[in-house]
Amino acid sequence: MHLHAYLRSAETVIGLYDASIPFASWLKNYFREQKKFGSRDRRMVGDLCFCYYRLGKAFEEYSLTELLLIGQFLCHGKSIFIDELKPEWSGVSSGTLKDKFAFLLHEKRVVIFPLLEEVSNDIDKNAFNLSHLVQPDLFLRIRPGKKETVLQKLQTLIVPFSVEGDCLRLPIATKIDDALQLDKEVVVQDKSSQCVLEPLQSEIRNQKSEIGSAWDCCAASGGKSILLHDHFPQVQLTVSDVRESILHNLKTRFSRAGIASYQSFVADVSSPQFRLNKKFDVIICDAPCSGSGTWGRTPEQLRFFSKQKIEHYNSLQKSIALNASKCLKEGGQLLYITCSVFKKENEDVVEYISQQTKLRLLKQQYFEGYNEKADTLFAASFAL
Repeated sequence: MHLHAYLRSAETVIGLYDASIPFASWLKNYFREQKKFGSRDRRMVGDLCFCYYRLGKAFEEYSLTELLLIGQFLCHGKSIFIDELKPEWSGVSSGTLKDKFAFLLHEKRVVIFPLLEEVSNDIDKNAFNLSHLVQPDLFLRIRPGKKETVLQKLQTLIVPFSVEGDCLRLPIATKIDDALQLDKEVVVQDKSSQCVLEPLQSEIRNQKSEIGSAWDCCAASGGKSILLHDHFPQVQLTVSDVRESILHNLKTRFSRAGIASYQSFVADVSSPQFRLNKKFDVIICDAPCSGSGTWGRTPEQLRFFSKQKIEHYNSLQKSIALNASKCLKEGGQLLYITCSVFKKENEDVVEYISQQTKLRLLKQQYFEGYNEKADTLFAASFAL
């Protein structure tokens, strides 16, 4: 396909997409139906679209074709589209983002992230804003006892990687399924997500105590539960989620991970009618959220997310945290987690928990990934 044909195809895709499902999934379905696209065509059109979404709602005065080219210019050090269709930009393509913005806008500040006023003041808003122009890396967590095997297998992939402790960093498009045993040897888990249990671990070390029982009350796919199990393999684990289908997937994943001894149940923990006649030493509340700390991976949210949804999540998070806290043993700990950067989903919920329960805040922090091609998460630990 000619470059102009790629641009037209990308414009068609953008015009059809309605954000009803994540763009990556929607695009796969679209290409599956449109047989005319070869592998290179899919790669080129997909990249044009993703780079367009990385612009957020900036540069709205430009046409869609121009926005596609601006996306290529800002998101890549070199692009065939710029070299051939915008040769006057080519000399700046390999420069820094500051150089590129100065070239395009004469130092005018550009807002990529559309809701910066809602972002916590603990976040470097300028760095976070610009980080959305950079595609995050792929991160894997090596499971206990598997490091030597995993590193040997990675040598056969002939791809660049780096390792920091049990955290592996690879290029985002790396195909690992055939080389590594997912969930058994490694877990696909962002670098920041691998760190969110640190407040819990630190307090347990300080108290020189053990965890007898733990409840992951919004377990989803089970990533935090597997992480907890790997740090505390003797824990009696209970998981729940509002979606039965999710727990079915979790069961399959736990099987691959070798986790057989656990309890699970379907429940809407946000419901006023929720009751659970059981108490736990540890409760992990990885609450439903906007996911705004992960929009580098789903950049379409920069255009489609509605500010009104923040209030919805704030209300949901308060209900879940309040109900979950009633199941905490005396002397136990609750860990509240989101992958959001919005104050209303984080600090405001922490304040609510502190006011409405007997829980005592131990620590709250952001795990900042925006300077490391990773996600940004928030965690707050409480004790009863």
